[in-house]
Amino acid sequence: MRRWLPAYLVLALVWGNSFFFIKVAVGEMHPLQVSFTRMVIGAATLLAALAISRKALPRDPRLWGHFQVASVVLTTLPFTLFAWGEQYVSSVVAAIWNATTPLCTLAFTLLLRAEKPTASRVAGLGLGFAGVMVVLGVWQPMAGGQLGGSLACFAAALCYGVGGAYMGRFITGRRTEAPVALATGQLLSGAVQLGVITLVAGVPLVDTAVSAGVWWSMLALGGLGTGVAYLLLYWVQGQAGVTTTSTVTYLLPVVAALSGVVILGEALTWNQPVGAVVILVAIALTQGAIRLGRRPAVPLDGPVKTRADA
Repeated sequence: MRRWLPAYLVLALVWGNSFFFIKVAVGEMHPLQVSFTRMVIGAATLLAALAISRKALPRDPRLWGHFQVASVVLTTLPFTLFAWGEQYVSSVVAAIWNATTPLCTLAFTLLLRAEKPTASRVAGLGLGFAGVMVVLGVWQPMAGGQLGGSLACFAAALCYGVGGAYMGRFITGRRTEAPVALATGQLLSGAVQLGVITLVAGVPLVDTAVSAGVWWSMLALGGLGTGVAYLLLYWVQGQAGVTTTSTVTYLLPVVAALSGVVILGEALTWNQPVGAVVILVAIALTQGAIRLGRRPAVPLDGPVKTRADA
C-alpha cells in the first residue's frame, strides 16, 4: 500500500475537482467541446510526459485496437455524458453518481465471470441499487432536465464499470509497455474519436468566444483531471488491481462537495448525501470491509498471501 497509496490520494484529489471544472466549462461550451478539449489537452500532457521519460508509444496493432474499445467506454462516452449531465445537475451530484463505479465494475466482472458471486457481493449490489434510487429521489418529481442529467451521469458510471473491467483484462496487465505509454495511447485514441464525433455533429471543435476563466478550467480539467489522472490511473491499477483502484471514487464526492458547495455555492437535498452513504456502505460490503456471515472475505484483486506464501 505504501507504494501506490500516495498516487491513489492524488488521483482522488484531481478527479474529485474535475466535476467542478466541468461545471464551469459547460456554462459556456457545448458538452462535446468540453470532452474533446479535455482529451486533446490530456493527450498533449501525456505526450510531453512520454518525451520526458524517453518512452515510446506502443507498436502492437492489437493493443491499439484495445485502445479504441477502451476509449469509447472510458473517455469518449463518459466524458460527454458527464458534461451533458452537469448542465442540469450539480457537480456534487455528478460526483455521487460517479461513486457508483465500483458497483458497476463488480456487476460487469460478475457478468464476465471474472469474479465469483458471493452473498456479500450480491447483497452489496442490491443495497447499491437502493442507494441509487435514494439519490435519484424516485418518490418526488424532478424539475427540468434533472432526471435526464442524473441518468446521463449514472450511464457514465456504467461506462466506467465496463471500461475498468476491459482495461484490466486487455491493457493494464501488460508488462512490455510503460504506464505512461498505455495512458497516452488511450487518450490519443479518444481524442481522435471525439474529434470525428464533434465534427459530424456539426459542433465547432474550438469556441474562441469563451471567457478566460473557462479556458483556465479546461486547462486544469485536461492537464490534471485527464492527463495526469490517467497516468496515475494506469500506474495505480497496475500496482493495486482494477477493483481496488475503482474505490478511489469513494473519495470523489467529498472532494467535489468541498469545491462545489464552498466555491460554486451548490445546494444539496437531504436524499443526495444519504443515498451516497448507502452507496458507500454497499461498496464496502462488496469489497469485504463489511462481512456477512463468519466466512472470511477474499479480496477481489486476489487471495491474501500468508507469510509462508510471501
